Order: sequence, then C-alpha cells, then structure tokens
Amino acid sequence: MEVLTIPTDTYKLGFIGAGKMAESIARGVVQSGVLPASRIRTSHSNPARRKVFESFGVQLLPRNHDVVEDSDVVIFSVKPQVVKDVVLQLKPLLSKKKLLVSVAAGIKLKDLQEWAGNNRFIRVMPNTPAAVGEAASVMSLGAAATEEDGDLIAKLFGSVGKIWKADDKLFDAITGLSGSGPAYIYLAIEALADGGVAAGLPRELALGLASQTVLGAATMASKTGKHPGQLKDDVTSPGGTTISGIHELEKGGFRGVLMNAVVAAARRSRELSS
Repeated sequence: MEVLTIPTDTYKLGFIGAGKMAESIARGVVQSGVLPASRIRTSHSNPARRKVFESFGVQLLPRNHDVVEDSDVVIFSVKPQVVKDVVLQLKPLLSKKKLLVSVAAGIKLKDLQEWAGNNRFIRVMPNTPAAVGEAASVMSLGAAATEEDGDLIAKLFGSVGKIWKADDKLFDAITGLSGSGPAYIYLAIEALADGGVAAGLPRELALGLASQTVLGAATMASKTGKHPGQLKDDVTSPGGTTISGIHELEKGGFRGVLMNAVVAAARRSRELSS
C-alpha cells in the first residue's frame, strides 16, 4: 500500500466551519509559528466571521468545496448535528491524499470514516480553553492514519494547549471530564468568590483571588509532578484554617459530587452519540 505523507514544510490547512473553535485553533497555529496564516483557508457566509479570520491573514474561499480542494489537511469544525451532511456533501473530494480531522463532539470515528469513505481520519476532542492556548485535547487515529499524521496533528493542537492520544471508545469519558470540566471549574471559581464576599471581601478582589488561586493550583498539579493529595497535604497544617475548610468540603461530599458530575456527563455523551 502506498504511504501518503504530507509535506510538513508546505502543507495547507483548511477549516470546514469557521466558528470559535476553528478560530482558536487557527490563531494558535499562526501565533506559535507552526504554520503561516497564508497556508490556512476557510469559508463562511457570515461577513462577521469572515472578517475575524481575514484579520489575522487566513484566506477566505467562496465554498467549502474550494477549501477541501485547496487543502492537504481538512479540519471539520461544524456543529455535531450537521457533520454527517457536510461530510457526505464533500465526500467526492475527500481522497486518501487528504488527512481528515474532526473536532465535533460525540461523533464516533467509525461513523466519520464511513461517511467520508476515507479511513485517513483523526478525531480530536479539544475544549474551550483552546481560546487562551490552554486546551486539554485528546486524539484518536483512524485505521489509515499514520504515525506521521498523528505527529502532525499533535503539533497543530499542541499550539493551543496539551494533547494526549487515546482510544476512540474513551471519548465519552473524555467529554465528561475535559470537555465539560471547564464549566465545573467556573462554578467552583464563582463559589469561591462568593465565599470571599461572604467573609467580607470586595467582589472584584474575591473574584481575582479565586481565579488566580485555581490557576496557580492547577499549574502546581501540572508542573510539579506531585500527586494532588500530596499538594493538598502541603497546604494543610495541623489544626489550621485549611483543614477546617477541607472538613466542610468533605461533609458536603465535594469529591463525590465532582466524580458524579464527570460520570453523568460521560453517560449523557454516550446517549447523544449512540
């Protein structure tokens, strides 16, 4: 079988769908120097969306068909409910020479490959912090996607955060954790700030402290290599303030509630994708 390789120094990247996620990825790719804007293209009927992409040098083409024809790597970043129709419309152009990628939540790799008639497909699950270069993304390689294809996509999505590789069957659980997870953390930040206000802090100071505290704690967990339980113990003095707060969290079932949230979201993802 012929091995199709994409020239890493000259390839063109196309986005089918020009929404916020496509914008975040495109901006990250350009800002990190992975690809110049001149080699990225998309299409959109909304003048406002066109203007956003044009503002940082992305080429706007008349139709999705033109984007596919003029791209080596094609990222489908449309809403999950229209992915099938869009892929089927473009199917005649989706040759094995093109590496296909989907970031549509809940759409299985086997379905994408079947609709496209092309197994050179990679499914990626990013999350919304891609907008600030801190995405947690996971990818799964289709049957005909090569290790080189995986490396190329890891580099693209690595420009907007961190990326892991996992089996497609794990994606519902991934959706429940990293896909929906930012919303759980926003709730936590809001609640911490409300607690600060209840304890007497001005709202703006409380919100700033809450946001930075979550960012700092996540950075510690990510960069020190220490288990979060150890990091928690490091802050918790005998008979001190932190253990009093943790005692209240444990009485409220804090850990169990977070675990249940991930499991519930994963279950819902499974229902929606079946």
